[in-house]
Amino acid sequence: MTDRLTGIAPPEAREDVLIVGAGLAGLFLALSLAPRPVRVISPAPLGQAASSAWAQGGLAAALAPSDSPEAHAADTVAAGAGLVDPVIARLIAEDGPARVQDLLRLGVPFDRTPEGALALSLEAAHSHPRVARVAGDLAGKAIMEALVGAVEAADHIEVNSGVKAVSLIDTPRGCGGVIAEDRHGRLSPIVARETILCTGGTGGLYRVTTNPKSARGDALAIALCLGATLADLEFVQFHPTAIDIGRDPAPLATEALRGEGAKLVNADGTPFMARYHPAGELAPRDEVARAIHTERASGRRACLDTRKAVGEAFPYRFPTVFAACQSAGIDPRTDLIPVAPAAHYHMGGILTDLWGATSVPGLSTCGECASTGAHGANRLASNSLLEACVFAERIAYRLREGPLAKSGGVGEAQILAELPETALNQLRADMAEHCGVVREADGLHVLGARIAEAAAHHGWSRELVTAKWMCASALAREESRGGHFRSDHPETARLAERSFISETRHRIAQPA
Repeated sequence: MTDRLTGIAPPEAREDVLIVGAGLAGLFLALSLAPRPVRVISPAPLGQAASSAWAQGGLAAALAPSDSPEAHAADTVAAGAGLVDPVIARLIAEDGPARVQDLLRLGVPFDRTPEGALALSLEAAHSHPRVARVAGDLAGKAIMEALVGAVEAADHIEVNSGVKAVSLIDTPRGCGGVIAEDRHGRLSPIVARETILCTGGTGGLYRVTTNPKSARGDALAIALCLGATLADLEFVQFHPTAIDIGRDPAPLATEALRGEGAKLVNADGTPFMARYHPAGELAPRDEVARAIHTERASGRRACLDTRKAVGEAFPYRFPTVFAACQSAGIDPRTDLIPVAPAAHYHMGGILTDLWGATSVPGLSTCGECASTGAHGANRLASNSLLEACVFAERIAYRLREGPLAKSGGVGEAQILAELPETALNQLRADMAEHCGVVREADGLHVLGARIAEAAAHHGWSRELVTAKWMCASALAREESRGGHFRSDHPETARLAERSFISETRHRIAQPA
């Protein structure tokens, strides 16, 4: 930790509600808060550098007549390997259809059947087809375009681009806003009665990721400095089928391809998933990622064979994947697609209750940087966009009409160091090697020592703080569960006592 700002007095022009981040969670929340005035800050222009826009899958919801919220919740709990909060699973499953209707009203052009119903796809570990998509693999892009248009037209929303939060303001009552940095490196306080962090995940801490490189867990670090409780930091979901063409970030071959019948094969065309899991290509993501990791480590390589399952329909069925393949000289209609696991989604984050509030008064969080209890040890495919919409609406309901906290008085803020690019690249390589798809104690100790060395040389940066606690959490969990696999502890232990987390999530009474 390198600096501390003190004596931050609340200026006359303060914000009622400040949203940090302009992905799906932040923009859906801002729209849902109407008519309460809200300010949104984002390092990039609206719709850019947000993981949400890159989501190829879609939004899972029990929309088919043969499906039900009960079945969706049960699938969510099963995928989470014993750590999903069943109350949260039921909550998001029950609210899911209403949130899809919200997006339809905003103009999201979800795919339709010839009869006019929503076209729903099947993804891994779902018992029913329930993933609403746009043009096969353009759901995230289409949703973000609709949200950006609505936000730009909304009178109650002020957007400041080119601004990022580098610290939270600590006041006697709790969080009092953020210290913001503009594109010229200038710092200034933005004081708010309620601050909501919607900044995305931690994929940028890994050498190979499907996330924007800027998604490096900043929210976790600054919330931790303020005293917020974090949870489940060891659980990282590695998408099995990033397209292995040496690009950073790595483009994604959506899971829907496997839902359509695409097969995972070695470079010589030999299928291999049946040797690892009875569900084959539709096994849970962590199982598929480890299988591909093993095949690659054994020198057999791993590829996705879409030639029969999709074939000539590829350009219009999956245009995003097709374009990524074509850019590397691959024609998926006739060629195998080389794939590798990549850091994709962080199940852990800042602990919230059922209404998105953290353990610090005045601070809420939504989206991937939150730990709501919805994902446990392994996120069910396409539940992330759903969770973001559901919790954005719940936070908005809590803040929309009710009184907000009064001024917290004079505050202070802890400013973390900046990590040079060379050191960041080394951290990403170390995280991939030692806290990746497969972990073990010796490697985690090496990682922890290298993080400490980097901090001694450069100071504690936001990236190093987050990586430190992800490493420590992975080292502390001496078992394998969901997205956390320890080769030195391959068995799943009896479930540890987690009552403190449940009590935190359930402590706030439902708003009137």
